[in-house]
Amino acid sequence: MLFLLFFFLYFTPSMAAEPRVVVTSDLKSIYDVLSAHGLPKGLLPKGIRDYEFHEESGRFVVFLDRECNAMFENQLHYETNVTGTLSYGQIGALSGISAQDLFLWFPVKGIRVDIPSSGVIYFDVGVVFKQFSQSLFETPPECVSASKNQHRKIGNQFVESGSVKVA
Repeated sequence: MLFLLFFFLYFTPSMAAEPRVVVTSDLKSIYDVLSAHGLPKGLLPKGIRDYEFHEESGRFVVFLDRECNAMFENQLHYETNVTGTLSYGQIGALSGISAQDLFLWFPVKGIRVDIPSSGVIYFDVGVVFKQFSQSLFETPPECVSASKNQHRKIGNQFVESGSVKVA
């Protein structure tokens, strides 16, 4: 009996599953990954050059060609790397996206779709959840280059140059 146990443990590959990484050159695009998780494709802009997605943990990293801005009801700023954790209907632990509201830039910490048929999507900007029509995010938006001079980061917030005067 001991021999069988030793044989099984020695010759059987490890039972611990390693997270599977899916990259754009593999089966699907990041837009397809978003759709498979009940999220609209337009949450991420055009211009993605590569991505990593760990199916087991839901963690992802998206690599953009450059920092850029896209306009919806509000303007969104995308850094060159966007990271987060995907689960069905939501993205948590999000970094790399900021939303403008009243001349201030707030980091988007999460995105969720509570009820897909409601047509509503929520952005967690820390102090409040901003509500948008899901139809705004049906297709990936064009993203206009944004230089470092156009935005200043104050704490965890981006501020447009010239909109806030610091004494």
